Amino acid sequence: MKPPFVFLESLPGGGPIPSNGAGSPSSCCGVLKPPSLSPTPAVEDTLVELDFFQESFPSEKKSGEFLLEFDNEEILHVDWEKKQNVWRLPDFQRFTSFEVQGALANIAVMKNNMEVLMKRSNRTRALNVAPSATVYPENAVELGDPNVLICFVDRFSPPVLNVTWLKNNEVVSEGVEETDFYPSVDNTFRKFSYLPFVPEQGDISGGENKIPVRNIGSSKLPSSAPYPWKL
Repeated sequence: MKPPFVFLESLPGGGPIPSNGAGSPSSCCGVLKPPSLSPTPAVEDTLVELDFFQESFPSEKKSGEFLLEFDNEEILHVDWEKKQNVWRLPDFQRFTSFEVQGALANIAVMKNNMEVLMKRSNRTRALNVAPSATVYPENAVELGDPNVLICFVDRFSPPVLNVTWLKNNEVVSEGVEETDFYPSVDNTFRKFSYLPFVPEQGDISGGENKIPVRNIGSSKLPSSAPYPWKL
């Protein structure tokens, strides 16, 4: 039996993306630092708010996101199309609440900013940044014991990416879950995809980073790169 594989695909026509000067989507971040009390070591916590809006061409598909993170863990994000909160863990809403209209207003501001920047830049597209990916099991692998394969995709931009799991050359979708787009420290993005599986002797899993080859100035993005994982 052939093992599962994961494929990553950055969708073509990802721009133009409004630029903050580094070719990345407009974003808003906040950092909260508690006061340092000597001699207790300083403790640093971070609260990150991510807002972006983008439009793909020539499809003219539009997407936006509002996300809150605390210490690199998602609290919630707002589904722009459904106009509702999506809590990373359902129990979070037992302890706090969030007004979705505030997030939608922020996204509307991003949309307006993008339209202004598109006109000022003569519709210049932001450069695509190819992702890196790692595939690994959630727990120590034991034959016959249910486990989860995790595909961690990092440092890509813009936030337009498909993750597809394959087994025996067929798409595997049952049980697959994935996170929303998370911000990375360098203004790129990261994402997780999860595939439940039962390990069998000889299983080999891996991934291929499928990026449509396209001219960017005088260079091209790589077409593929393997990410093997073996039992």
